[in-house]
Amino acid sequence: MISFRNTLAAAISIASAVAASLLAAAPGTHEAQAAVAAIDPLFTAPASSLSAADIASLQQRLADWAQLEHYRAENAQLAAPTRGTRRVVFFGDSITEGWGRAAGARFFPGRPYVNRGISGQTTAQMLVRFRQDVVDLHPAAVVILAGTNDIAGNTGIATLAMIEDNLRSMAELAKANGIRVILASVLPVSDYPWRLGLQPADKVRRLNAWIAQYARTVGAAYLDYYAALANAQGGMDRRFAEDGVHPSAAGYAVMAPLAQRAIDTVLAP
Repeated sequence: MISFRNTLAAAISIASAVAASLLAAAPGTHEAQAAVAAIDPLFTAPASSLSAADIASLQQRLADWAQLEHYRAENAQLAAPTRGTRRVVFFGDSITEGWGRAAGARFFPGRPYVNRGISGQTTAQMLVRFRQDVVDLHPAAVVILAGTNDIAGNTGIATLAMIEDNLRSMAELAKANGIRVILASVLPVSDYPWRLGLQPADKVRRLNAWIAQYARTVGAAYLDYYAALANAQGGMDRRFAEDGVHPSAAGYAVMAPLAQRAIDTVLAP
C-alpha cells in the first residue's frame, strides 16, 4: 500500500513544480509573483520536514476537501420554503459564517435567510458544494461573497482568472436553477494575519472590478461592500474589523442594509 507520506511528498512536489512554472512562464509580472507567494507553506514544504501535526492537518483537509459534511445535517432538517416565502442563501467563507455568530452581529432577524458560510473556504471549494448548500435549498436568491481566501492561497495557487472562473460557474449554476444572483465585492484587506506580506489590496480591487463588470454583463446584482468599508490603504479600519479581515458588529451593521437593498432589487416583482 502506498503510504500517505509518499503520496503527500508527490503532491508537494507537484505543487512546487506548478508554482515554479507559473513564475517561469511570466517572469517579473505582478500576477505570477503574487500567485507563487500566495500559497499555504504546508503545500510546498519538503515532506520530510512535516511534523505529525502537519500531516494530521493535511489529512483532515483532504478527507472532506469541500467540507460537504459541514451543513449536511442542517440541510436535511431544513424544510422547503413554503409558498410565498422567498428564501435567500448567503454563501461564502468566514465573513459570511460569522454573520450572526460574531458578538453583537445579528443575521437578519425575522427574514427567511440561510447562512451557508464556511471559514477559510476558497471559491473552488464553494463551487463543489454549491448544489448541496445552495441549489438544493430552493432559494429565490443567493448572495455570493468569496475570493479573499483564494488571494491568501488557502487551498493553493489561485490566479485572478481562476477565481473569476469559479465565480462565473457558481452564477451559471444559480441561473440554470432559477435562482437570482447577487455577487458581492470582496471586502477590503491590506494584509492577512495568517499569511502576512502578500499585499492583497490591489488584487482585491482588480477582482472587484471584474465582478462588477461581469454582474452587469449577465444581469446579476453587484453588491458593493468594498466602497462602504475601505480605508485609504485598501484595508478596513479597526472599527469595522479588528483583525483587518473579519467584520465586527459595526462592520456587519454597514453591510446589512446594502445586502437587503440588493435582495429587494433582485426579488422585486
